[in-house]
Formats: sequence, structure tokens, C-alpha cells
Amino acid sequence: MTSTTALSRRVFNLAAAVTLAGAALSASAQPAVTLLNVSYDPTRELYAEINTAFAKHWKAKTGQDVSIKQSHGGSGKQARAVIDGLDADVVTLALAGDIDAVHKNGAWIPADWQKRLPHNSSPYTSTIVLVVRQGNPKGIKDWDDLIKPGVSVITPNPKTSGGARWNYLAAWEFAKRKFGGEAQAKDFVGKLYANVPVLDSGARGSSITFAQRGQGDVFISWENEAHLLEKEFGGKVDIIYPSLSILAEPPVTVVDKNVDKKGTRSVATAYLEYLYTDEGQDIAGKNFYRPISEKFQAKYVRQLPRIKLFTIDEAFGGWTKAAKDHFADGAYFDQIYTKK
Repeated sequence: MTSTTALSRRVFNLAAAVTLAGAALSASAQPAVTLLNVSYDPTRELYAEINTAFAKHWKAKTGQDVSIKQSHGGSGKQARAVIDGLDADVVTLALAGDIDAVHKNGAWIPADWQKRLPHNSSPYTSTIVLVVRQGNPKGIKDWDDLIKPGVSVITPNPKTSGGARWNYLAAWEFAKRKFGGEAQAKDFVGKLYANVPVLDSGARGSSITFAQRGQGDVFISWENEAHLLEKEFGGKVDIIYPSLSILAEPPVTVVDKNVDKKGTRSVATAYLEYLYTDEGQDIAGKNFYRPISEKFQAKYVRQLPRIKLFTIDEAFGGWTKAAKDHFADGAYFDQIYTKK
């Protein structure tokens, strides 16, 4: 090898090293980004794990540091906060109707937001179950036991809580099918709410009322929240799966006006897409949400058993109609609850 050739190779290798170092420096020099995820009450544990995992994933992929801040509360109140200017990059709320409101009140997102991600932008599902005291002293087996005299029921306020709306509609459809029609369902739900001593603003508040403050005989609960209570309080509570419940589909979306203003669209979109990956689906199952992936449904079927579920579309004609019929001012819930 001639000295000229050796020198050329050393120069080439040095140039390549400088290029790689420059690329690494460029990647590491990207400014850190912070996202705000505005979510509903019971997702704290889920997103604490998702956020850590996604930050590692994004750092490995891009070299950029990302941190995700969380805001939690009743789903309806959270939607209102975004409409009023809370600077959310993404919303991960309890029901599509609340995210629709973010479109209708200020066009923060487009009307077709639900078409942007798979499964109507719902990366996991849930359902509604009943949580009772250890040993089930009141003998609660199904929805119709909740209207018995002397049974105290804990559930949040459907005016502010998305979970509470799922609770209400699950009870309504059970009664409609069992007792024969809308009038019978209205009477049944009225009797149920007559047994409710307090309406918290969100699902986590009702969970605290039941588990920590010791109020109530039965708590109408998100499935994941029920399992968290069972995990935290050991043998002090039991979970009852009713004969019929509702398929809850909590959706997610970026908040377009905010991500475009802040320059965070790419990382916010990747954050939501991560929920659909194997890692995201596994984390959802571990946190007692029902994965949409068949692979992870099978993995978690023992803790999330298959039960008879109906959808909001088939039973109530979708969220827009359900909200108008049941939760608008003067609608069925107000008619039922005004006597309280």
C-alpha cells in the first residue's frame, strides 16, 4: 500500500467519523419537547406507564427528549377546559361526545377527527362493572339489585363525568331489555339514582368515596378502576360482572390548533400512534384496559373476561343522540334527578 493510499484512507475515515459525530450531535442537540395530555379520571396509572415507555421509545428513535404532563378530571369538565384554552397537545377522554364538543366549540380539531387513527381513534376499550364490599353482604348480582331498598349506590355525575354516562346508559339498556321499553327503563334508572347519596364530579372521586371514605354498598365502576381497587384494597372489595354491560370506547386525538401553534404535531401524533403498538397494547392490558389487538386480548382474557356487551350505536343511535336524549338540559337525567 502506498503512503498516498494510506493517507487517503485515514482522511476518509476521519471525515466519516466527523460526519457521524456531527449527526449524533445534531440529534442530541434537538430541543426537548413537552406534551400535555388532557385525560379523564381513571387513566392516571395507565398514562404514567405509557409516558415513561414512549419517552424511551422516542429518545431511541430520534435522539430527542420528550416529557408528557398529565391533566385528569371528569371527562366533560376536561373537554370544557380545552375549549376554554387549556393548552392540550392531545386529549384522551372517556367518550367521543366530549371530543366532538372540542370540535363544535371553537374548531380545535376537525369534524372527522375520529377517522385519523384505527378503531375510530379508540386504542383500547373498557366496560362497566359493579364493585361491592367483601363477601357481597347485600347480595348484588346484577343491575336490578341496585334499586332494592337499603342499597346505597355510588356513581359520579353524568353531567360532568364520561364514566358516569357509560354507567347510566348501561343501567338504562339493561332495564329496557328486561322490563320492556323506554318508560320502564326511565322508571328503573330513577329508582337507581334515588339510591345514590352523592354525585362526585368524576369516576376517581367516586372511587375514593366508596373505597376510602367507606360510603355505599356498591360502586358502578370502570372495569379498570374496579381492578385497581381490588389490587389496592385486597380482600376488602369484590368485582361483580353484570349479565349485560356496555362496550366503552374511550377515544384519543391531537388538538390541531395547539400542536400547530406549538410545533408539536409530529411527536404528539407519534405518542398516540404508540398506543396501538405491541408495547402500548401490552401496557393497556396490564392496566386493565381491553386491548383492541387480538393478540393482547388473548393474553389478558383471564383478568378481562369476555361478557355480553352492547354498543352505544346499536342501543342509543350514537353519542350525539344519546347526549341529546339523556344528558342535555331538561332531558331524561334532569327529569329523573330533579326530585333529589
